[in-house]
Amino acid sequence: YMASACEVVGEPSDSGGRCGDQMKFCSLCGGDIVMKIPPGDNRERFVCGQCSEVHYQNPKIVAGCIPEWEGRILLCKRAIEPRHGWWTLPAGFMENGETAVEAARRETLEEANARVEIVGLYTLLNLPQINQVYMLFRASLQDLDFSPGEESLEVALFGRDAIPWDELAFPTVSHTLRFLVSDADQGVFKFRMGDIVRDGNQTTLTEHITP
Repeated sequence: YMASACEVVGEPSDSGGRCGDQMKFCSLCGGDIVMKIPPGDNRERFVCGQCSEVHYQNPKIVAGCIPEWEGRILLCKRAIEPRHGWWTLPAGFMENGETAVEAARRETLEEANARVEIVGLYTLLNLPQINQVYMLFRASLQDLDFSPGEESLEVALFGRDAIPWDELAFPTVSHTLRFLVSDADQGVFKFRMGDIVRDGNQTTLTEHITP
């Protein structure tokens, strides 16, 4: 998917704040936007000073797959910025009118020309600093007929002992793959949920334990 730097996992916005924190004009009437707490609300919102329309800004959902074939994982080398030339899992923003599973399948097809069977939701990762929620699904490749999509330079299968850890694009990808390798060693795959927060050049994962 095409994304600005502030929309990508692990990347702060250029302004140092949260993504989506700039809105100047109302999309309905063109009036100037002000930040204020609307009546009956408890948060500052973008409000039109002319027509009083409240423009809500909500987190974006990113859905993707961990495509597997006989214990190997399909990764995509990015052909776009940010992180051009780095490896990632096929994932992208959900479109209106589709489910999370449909979005994960679509992104895998677009980025790797790969068809998958969804196994189940594996990681749900919150990125509050950039207003994103990641949903990554374990998936089985239906066949080995895959190839780079427009946003990928290369796609390849990696054994768990050959994952290019130092060349992974984003914290969501590296944390998810570390969970996968650990679970595979134990023979039990558990749903994982957590929050990823950036402090300077470091990211920290706080995992929420689930039954």
